[in-house]
Amino acid sequence: MENLEQAIAAVKEQFPGMKLLENEPMKAHSSFRIGGPVRALASPSDVTSLTKLCDVLKQHHIAPFILGNGTNILFPDEGLNDLFIISTEKLQKLFLLPDGAIYAEAGVSLARLAAFAQESGLKGLEFAGGIPGTLGGGCIMNAGAYGGELKDAIESVVFLFIPDQSLYELSNADCAFSYRQSYFQKTPGCVVLSAVFRLEQDDPQTIAARMQELSEKRRSKQPLDLPSAGSAFRRPEGHYAAALIEEAGLKGYTIGGAQVSEKHSGFVVNRGDATSHDVYDLMMHVRNTVYRQTGVFLEPEIMILPPDYRLEDNGPQVPRNRISCASEPAGE
Repeated sequence: MENLEQAIAAVKEQFPGMKLLENEPMKAHSSFRIGGPVRALASPSDVTSLTKLCDVLKQHHIAPFILGNGTNILFPDEGLNDLFIISTEKLQKLFLLPDGAIYAEAGVSLARLAAFAQESGLKGLEFAGGIPGTLGGGCIMNAGAYGGELKDAIESVVFLFIPDQSLYELSNADCAFSYRQSYFQKTPGCVVLSAVFRLEQDDPQTIAARMQELSEKRRSKQPLDLPSAGSAFRRPEGHYAAALIEEAGLKGYTIGGAQVSEKHSGFVVNRGDATSHDVYDLMMHVRNTVYRQTGVFLEPEIMILPPDYRLEDNGPQVPRNRISCASEPAGE
């Protein structure tokens, strides 16, 4: 805790203009509307400030947690007094490159990215229009819906590797994308900063019609009127999580304020007063019941905090394709 307090003091001194919230309740930053306070939450104004902030935290042996829209996370009610969060909310650059590709920063919402592609007459991101998360989180988990995934459109990703404070660019192939996984998810210390998307041209109205079709399908099938974190479980090989849960008789099953959605069994929703313990206990009950009845193990898709944030002394293997060093003097 002493290192964290020293780090917070250093951030205040070196980044006087940066938005820094202390003892901030995370229910205000989570789509579940659940979560107690974290010790600090900072929102750098741009990529340069974010890399410099990570450098300062590294000097104090603090590994930050990177937060997008908080749409796939369950924060504990008790809070996390030893956690420093960096939000990407201000990383919002989004534009067309001279060769027609799309450049987007980590804080851009996938809905905004999909709309920008449609307006630019570029198809391939229609599926992303209803995904509530950001580009950064989407790259990490290879977000997808209705048969589409980000891996199908990404050309390259730039990220900060905290252990050596350098920036790297990986091609699509080197990102090791698979179902809800990527290189970034498996390599501690990676902070996705931006991505380039290579898409095909099409008529904007045709793209808009496809997006509208998917939007209507989503509204008719998903519990969008209640707080949730999207799909609670990953799709097990050869099965569908929602079908297994419904077949186990758990549709509508409730613990405290948490409920298996009556509209879509793959969602756990907050009925209004759910605690993190309610959600966790419900998810474990669902997983155990399905396993007992079918032998299929459901793996949570929701990130349940707290994990271990410490950077290992040896650190993971340094990735390839370093593009620059991010160790300039701090300043905001």
